[in-house]
Amino acid sequence: MPIKYKSNNNVTYSCKYHVVFCPKYRRPVLVDGVDDRLKELIKESCDQLNVEIIEMEIMPDHVHLLMEIDPQYGIHKAVKRIKGYSSVGGAPLSVIKQYIEDQKNV
Repeated sequence: MPIKYKSNNNVTYSCKYHVVFCPKYRRPVLVDGVDDRLKELIKESCDQLNVEIIEMEIMPDHVHLLMEIDPQYGIHKAVKRIKGYSSVGGAPLSVIKQYIEDQKNV
Protein backbone atom coordinates (compact mmCIF):
# COMPACT_ATOMS: atom_id res chain seq x y z
CA MET A 1 0.00 0.00 0.00
CA PRO A 2 1.64 3.26 -1.09
CA ILE A 3 1.97 6.15 1.34
CA LYS A 4 -0.41 9.01 0.59
CA TYR A 5 1.01 12.45 1.16
CA LYS A 6 -0.87 15.63 1.92
CA SER A 7 0.32 19.15 1.41
CA ASN A 8 -0.42 22.67 2.48
CA ASN A 9 1.09 25.88 1.13
CA ASN A 10 4.52 25.16 2.61
CA VAL A 11 5.14 21.44 3.07
CA THR A 12 4.24 17.98 1.87
CA TYR A 13 3.68 15.61 4.75
CA SER A 14 2.46 12.29 6.08
CA CYS A 15 2.34 12.76 9.86
CA LYS A 16 0.31 10.10 11.60
CA TYR A 17 0.07 9.95 15.39
CA HIS A 18 -1.24 7.30 17.76
CA VAL A 19 -2.70 9.12 20.76
CA VAL A 20 -3.94 7.40 23.91
CA PHE A 21 -5.58 9.26 26.78
CA CYS A 22 -7.76 8.27 29.71
CA PRO A 23 -10.22 9.77 32.21
CA LYS A 24 -8.96 10.89 35.59
CA TYR A 25 -7.69 7.96 37.67
CA ARG A 26 -8.45 5.77 34.63
CA ARG A 27 -11.97 5.17 35.86
CA PRO A 28 -14.12 3.07 33.49
CA VAL A 29 -16.67 5.81 32.78
CA LEU A 30 -16.72 5.68 28.98
CA VAL A 31 -19.72 3.31 28.79
CA ASP A 32 -23.52 3.40 28.44
CA GLY A 33 -23.74 6.01 25.69
CA VAL A 34 -20.92 8.19 26.99
CA ASP A 35 -18.61 6.46 24.52
CA ASP A 36 -20.93 7.22 21.59
CA ARG A 37 -21.25 10.88 22.58
CA LEU A 38 -17.48 11.14 23.01
CA LYS A 39 -16.97 9.75 19.49
CA GLU A 40 -19.32 12.42 18.13
CA LEU A 41 -17.49 15.19 19.98
CA ILE A 42 -14.08 13.97 18.85
CA LYS A 43 -15.26 13.80 15.22
CA GLU A 44 -16.73 17.31 15.45
CA SER A 45 -13.57 18.80 16.90
CA CYS A 46 -11.35 17.04 14.35
CA ASP A 47 -13.54 18.32 11.51
CA GLN A 48 -13.13 21.87 12.84
CA LEU A 49 -9.35 21.41 13.05
CA ASN A 50 -9.04 19.73 9.65
CA VAL A 51 -7.55 16.64 11.35
CA GLU A 52 -8.14 13.28 9.71
CA ILE A 53 -9.17 10.45 12.04
CA ILE A 54 -7.79 7.24 10.56
CA GLU A 55 -8.96 5.01 13.40
CA MET A 56 -10.71 5.60 16.72
CA GLU A 57 -11.58 3.17 19.50
CA ILE A 58 -13.08 4.08 22.86
CA MET A 59 -12.56 1.59 25.67
CA PRO A 60 -14.26 1.93 29.09
CA ASP A 61 -11.12 3.47 30.64
CA HIS A 62 -9.16 4.96 27.71
CA VAL A 63 -9.31 6.28 24.15
CA HIS A 64 -7.16 5.33 21.14
CA LEU A 65 -6.88 7.73 18.21
CA LEU A 66 -4.85 7.34 15.03
CA MET A 67 -4.80 10.75 13.37
CA GLU A 68 -3.08 12.60 10.58
CA ILE A 69 -2.27 16.20 11.48
CA ASP A 70 -0.63 19.04 9.60
CA PRO A 71 2.87 19.36 11.14
CA GLN A 72 2.58 23.14 11.16
CA TYR A 73 -0.44 22.92 13.45
CA GLY A 74 1.14 20.45 15.84
CA ILE A 75 -0.02 17.35 17.66
CA HIS A 76 0.00 19.07 21.06
CA LYS A 77 -2.46 21.74 19.92
CA ALA A 78 -4.75 19.16 18.33
CA VAL A 79 -4.88 16.97 21.45
CA LYS A 80 -5.45 20.02 23.67
CA ARG A 81 -8.39 21.17 21.51
CA ILE A 82 -9.91 17.67 21.27
CA LYS A 83 -9.74 17.07 25.02
CA GLY A 84 -10.96 20.58 25.79
CA TYR A 85 -13.87 20.31 23.36
CA SER A 86 -15.01 17.02 24.87
CA SER A 87 -14.70 18.08 28.53
CA VAL A 88 -17.50 19.34 30.80
CA GLY A 89 -16.23 22.90 30.48
CA GLY A 90 -19.33 24.22 28.70
CA ALA A 91 -21.87 22.18 30.64
CA PRO A 92 -24.66 23.87 32.60
CA LEU A 93 -24.12 24.26 36.33
CA SER A 94 -26.82 21.68 37.13
CA VAL A 95 -25.01 19.03 35.04
CA ILE A 96 -21.70 19.73 36.77
CA LYS A 97 -23.35 19.53 40.21
CA GLN A 98 -24.91 16.17 39.30
CA TYR A 99 -21.54 14.94 38.01
CA ILE A 100 -19.84 15.88 41.30
CA GLU A 101 -22.55 14.18 43.35
CA ASP A 102 -22.26 11.01 41.23
CA GLN A 103 -18.51 10.78 41.96
CA LYS A 104 -19.32 9.33 45.38
CA ASN A 105 -20.76 6.28 43.65
CA VAL A 106 -17.80 5.66 41.33
